[in-house]
Amino acid sequence: MTATIPAARQGRQLCVFLDDRPGTLGRVCERLGAASINIQALSLAEGSGHGYVRMVVDQPDAAVARLKEAGDLFFEKDVLVLELENRPGALGAAAARLGAAGVNIEYAYCAAGSGVRSGMVVLRVDDLAKALKALA
Repeated sequence: MTATIPAARQGRQLCVFLDDRPGTLGRVCERLGAASINIQALSLAEGSGHGYVRMVVDQPDAAVARLKEAGDLFFEKDVLVLELENRPGALGAAAARLGAAGVNIEYAYCAAGSGVRSGMVVLRVDDLAKALKALA
């Protein structure tokens, strides 16, 4: 039997659309910070004249309220959140198990500094229930 992934869970990702100009990301992040909302994971992508930031936060309901209050354009998606040991091959093992279970990874983002023991990986998958079962 293969080992379980210690912390595989369903998470809520917020995707906020931004104008492509200086300061827009800072304003969104400062607004969340002022409400004591911690951004746990973040990915920023550019478009034509706009960008969007995908993020997982520690208080998604409060973040949604702040974004609505500010009139930000955003939407939510369920994502798979993994806490993986910060070592070579950890992500490969999890991704291989998802693949073996027939789960497609649509996109992912993660970060872990060299001095930390684990990192957070956010994955958008085509079947969240199947992914959680495969990693249990």
